[in-house]
Parts: sequence; C-alpha cells; structure tokens
Amino acid sequence: MFIMRHCQSEFNRLFTLSRVDPGIADAPLSPSGQLHARQLAKELSALPIRRILVSPYTRALQTAAPIAAMFGLRPQIALLAREQCFFACDIGAPASCLAREWPEVDFSGLEEIWWNSGFESENEAQTRAQRFRTEMSAHEDHHGTLLISHWAFLRSFAGRPMANGSWIEIDPAAEVPTPPPIRKLKPAFPLPLRRH
Repeated sequence: MFIMRHCQSEFNRLFTLSRVDPGIADAPLSPSGQLHARQLAKELSALPIRRILVSPYTRALQTAAPIAAMFGLRPQIALLAREQCFFACDIGAPASCLAREWPEVDFSGLEEIWWNSGFESENEAQTRAQRFRTEMSAHEDHHGTLLISHWAFLRSFAGRPMANGSWIEIDPAAEVPTPPPIRKLKPAFPLPLRRH
C-alpha cells in the first residue's frame, strides 16, 4: 500500500516559524499545501491506486481531494488513521460540519465528536496504529490503497517520520521498525482555539 502525510497545513506553517502552537483547530492546508496537493495528483497518476483512505481532518481531506478527482475515486474515512491528539490542530470538526463541506465523502460512520477529547499517549497512538496495520494486512486490496494521514500516526504505522506531502510504499504485514523517540513536548491542552 501507499502511505502519505498530508501537505503543509496552516498549523504546520505557523508552528515551523514560531515553535508555538498557534491554536488553530482542524487546520486547513496552507496555500503552499494546496498547490503541493495538486502537484501530487499528477505525480501519483501512474500508480495503481484503486482506493483512497483518509483521516477525517480537513488537512487530510484537502490533500486527498485532487488525488481522488484525478483517479475518479471517492475517499473513504479511516478513523483509526487520525492524528495523535497533542496540539490544537488535532481537535477536529464535527461530523455534521464535515458532511456539509464534503458531500461526496461518507461520514455516516463517524460520531459527531470523533477526535480525542484530550492528550493521547504515545503508547495509545501506537496501539491504534498497530490495530490499523492488522486491519490493512487482512485486506486483499491493500496493494492498491493510498492512505493519507498525519506525522505521529504514520510514524507509529510505518516506523519513521514523514515530511508534509511525502509518500512511500509499504507492506502493512511487514515488521515495523521502532521509530526514533519523540523529544518531550508538553501537550497543548487546554487551549484557546480559533477555527479556520
């Protein structure tokens, strides 16, 4: 299967400049991230992608949109592939809001509030990633699947960090290398939040 980290979000752009959580819940892609997503659609056009799984966060959905359009596919929500809840951007949008904004995507399997209500430990996130690996390795069509997810989740899922908009091919049944340790950061909850 192919795995991809979403393109640059507004959170990523601002956090890179300041190393301070800018307090943007469910951060959308930055203009640079939107351009990169359109470029990725062209870059991936020769791959045998038959299914696109995507985290329910806006930045992942926006990354998936031009790729799905290019392949003529409807992205499918993969709740287990959501980001580890640590920063303001890891607070999602309610399922009803997502359904209005993305009518072509089926959000019926999501609870209205589907993200973690507070900090998720690294062990909890790794357990969730392992559960998703088990599900994917059992799927016969995982070879033609593209997953669009997030830094911490993909780090646990693939055993390595990934840059915004980068993608690799992996075998979900293969052993996962132990990812490098995350430097200690203080979780950013609770936060004053601003919506995009």
